[in-house]
Amino acid sequence: MFDTLSDRLTSALQTLSRKGRLSDADIDATAREIRIALLEADVALSVVKDFIARIKERAKGAEVHGALNPAQQVIKIVNEELVTILGGETRRLTFAKNPPTVIMLAGLQGAGKTTLAGKLAMWLKKQGHAPMLVACDLQRPNAVTQLQVVGERAGVAVFAPEPGNGVGDPVDVARRAIDEAKRAQHDIVLVDTAGRLGVDEELMKQAADIRDAVSPDETLFVVDAMIGQDAVTTAEAFRDGVGFTGVVLTKLDGDARGGAALSVRQVTGQPILFASNGEKLEDFDLFHPDRMASRILGMGDVLSLIEQAEQHFDQEKAEQTAAKLGSGQLTLEDFLEQMLAVRKMGPIGNLLGMLPGAGQMKDQLAQVDDKQLDKLQAIIRGMTPAERADPKIINASRRVRISKGSGVAVRDVNDLVNRFFEARKMMAQMAGRFGFGGGGGGSKNRKGKKGKKGKGRGPTQPKVRGGFPGGMPMLPPGGGMPGGGMPDLSQLGGMNDVPGFDPKKFKLPKDK
Repeated sequence: MFDTLSDRLTSALQTLSRKGRLSDADIDATAREIRIALLEADVALSVVKDFIARIKERAKGAEVHGALNPAQQVIKIVNEELVTILGGETRRLTFAKNPPTVIMLAGLQGAGKTTLAGKLAMWLKKQGHAPMLVACDLQRPNAVTQLQVVGERAGVAVFAPEPGNGVGDPVDVARRAIDEAKRAQHDIVLVDTAGRLGVDEELMKQAADIRDAVSPDETLFVVDAMIGQDAVTTAEAFRDGVGFTGVVLTKLDGDARGGAALSVRQVTGQPILFASNGEKLEDFDLFHPDRMASRILGMGDVLSLIEQAEQHFDQEKAEQTAAKLGSGQLTLEDFLEQMLAVRKMGPIGNLLGMLPGAGQMKDQLAQVDDKQLDKLQAIIRGMTPAERADPKIINASRRVRISKGSGVAVRDVNDLVNRFFEARKMMAQMAGRFGFGGGGGGSKNRKGKKGKKGKGRGPTQPKVRGGFPGGMPMLPPGGGMPGGGMPDLSQLGGMNDVPGFDPKKFKLPKDK
């Protein structure tokens, strides 16, 4: 959604970074480019004015002129001010001291409240809670049925005593839901309310009545990030008419300009708690202002990538894989396990898009095809256990058999095997360089001569305690690119470019 805004901001800041010293005219020109980029992205005018004023005030002060690298200092200022617009720090849900915690969802029709209710319920379930969905949208056709289907997919209970479609009292349903939650020992109640195509008196009255009946601990305003400036107008109307404690952005995967979503926090004064960026129930997470600002400025989102890897990679297998990387003993069976874990993390293009500098490779990342992974999986599964453990035994006749069994051409099998050997060699070299393991062979004495055979120290097994990067997935040969090519990752930046990234927070292996 923020691709256009990201491109414009990145271009403006890159122009600035090519200058060794900055004059006030340089700062004014950069501020003008940033202002145009924000306005074109549909960010509210009042927010843009305040944003630009703060940047110019800080950039023209001693903070920049006294810095060793003035351009980098300006980029840092832009990033910090963008984080401030988005809310500063991550705000989490407030739970009731005595359960159940009541969370009410409000917003216009079509904003995605019902689907969002299922996503939030699944997310809370993964956090160890026992949520219950409540069907209080009794006007929209089949809204109750939709919530029941979403609840079943999320694996959570749904309280829907009324059929809906214009039948039933939503206020009474909300009130009865609290008693049902206490009886069934649900610690969280998610109330899905009705919406309208526009803000009207009837909508506000019903939402206010439900609020008064259940006294929610959190009232979340669900806003469609694609509706432009109406997002701000609607948010102000709900703030004044019903009141809310947090905002949830939906449809962040859309192609609209979406800048109005950046204005909601600044205009309403209420934080953005969650963000939804897809149709699947898993496409939902906490909103991190610093990480969103980092993505918009093309710095990637390494922290989210690490968190996803930690969720999907088994710690014990990660240690085993890291040890095999160091000794060059990685097998196709290990590769298959890692490939399946990568699939759970999401599309390859999205994962690569979290790396710093990925914005400069959008055309290449758009060509990444996950169907290539299915082909590789079929080829590996067409091998015998012995062939997976020792690919060196795969001769010409075996390759013909594997190609027929997996429904691919012999050249596809050849490509996989050859690229696997290349990747294993490269990963072993990287592992030795960064301390994940050592290579075998004899040691060298002070004169540079090799010691006697068998007298060397031998491979050093890594002590990896976390699931990342010891369990970092080895991307499949070809990476899903047409023709088997990988994007040129040399354009990507490093983790040190990511604001707020602190490797000490993660249990990374120590260098040898």
